Amino acid sequence: MKRVWVLLAAAVLAGTALAQKPRVVIPTGSTGGVFFFYGQAIAKLLTETGVADSTAQQTGGSYDNLLLLRDRTDPGSNTYYCALATTDSALVTYTGQEPRFAQKKADMQRIMFYMYPSLIHIVTTEQSGIKVLQDLKGKRVSTGQPGSSTENLALLVLQGAGVKPESFSKRERLPAAESAKALSEGTIDAYFWVGGVPTASVVEVGQSLARTGKKIRLIPVTKDSTTAQLLLKRFPGIVSVGTVPASVYGTAGNVPALYTGNVFLCPASMPDELATAIMKAVFGNLNTLVTATAAARDTTLKNTADLYAAKTVIPFHPGAVKYLREAGAIK
Repeated sequence: MKRVWVLLAAAVLAGTALAQKPRVVIPTGSTGGVFFFYGQAIAKLLTETGVADSTAQQTGGSYDNLLLLRDRTDPGSNTYYCALATTDSALVTYTGQEPRFAQKKADMQRIMFYMYPSLIHIVTTEQSGIKVLQDLKGKRVSTGQPGSSTENLALLVLQGAGVKPESFSKRERLPAAESAKALSEGTIDAYFWVGGVPTASVVEVGQSLARTGKKIRLIPVTKDSTTAQLLLKRFPGIVSVGTVPASVYGTAGNVPALYTGNVFLCPASMPDELATAIMKAVFGNLNTLVTATAAARDTTLKNTADLYAAKTVIPFHPGAVKYLREAGAIK
């Protein structure tokens, strides 16, 4: 009888241990975007390494992800939502500048690591006649999914160029894959997308256009333009100016463009040991992550250490800092 009670007690303890295993949900982004594939890869890593029971969740992108981190994290049930977000969206939600976070800020979010830079894509065709942002007037344009970082940045880009969405002959608000399909099918003339380079859906639309005798074009944004100056002032140290090599999407030449960064964030309520374990799982399996999505080549200890050294407004999670010190990335 004593042996039976011992076995029962052991079973109860085992069940309790299983019940206490953390659950980490990773909201990602729309299909066709890098967030979608990157988030799935992280969730798979965390599950396979035994760090947590982890799943990826398709969303509209950065702002949806940060809302879920804020509202759905439940330490009582050992459930934590970790967000993939652009650095600009992380900043304005943390400070409460974003209206949806004005009353209830996302100040519980903590940076874990830097992921990769995102290009503010403004995609059209050589045949559209659109060469500069002002040429979007009178055209059919998708500005991105409602409430997304893409839409927020698209509207700022247009503001800097003096172009109002009301001047479009038609405005769509489509996710990445749907925008690419619409351009390929000729139901829109241009679209905005903020995502890693290369973004699969943009590569695919370039290939699709080529099969019909058309050629993809990215609308340039130069460093001295009013658009660049507006965003550089609005997001100092976050938005930068760079170049998209012609080889990336098969454009006629290299294209000057704006970039923003991307960060992986977890809630401040996440236990330090879990945050450290997540860091170990990710940085111990970077080859697997890069295989899943090429943009992850910029997910490096150096890039994360550089972001930490920049003393961002948003704090790093103590568990992430512990790992960075143990790995020798920071002092």
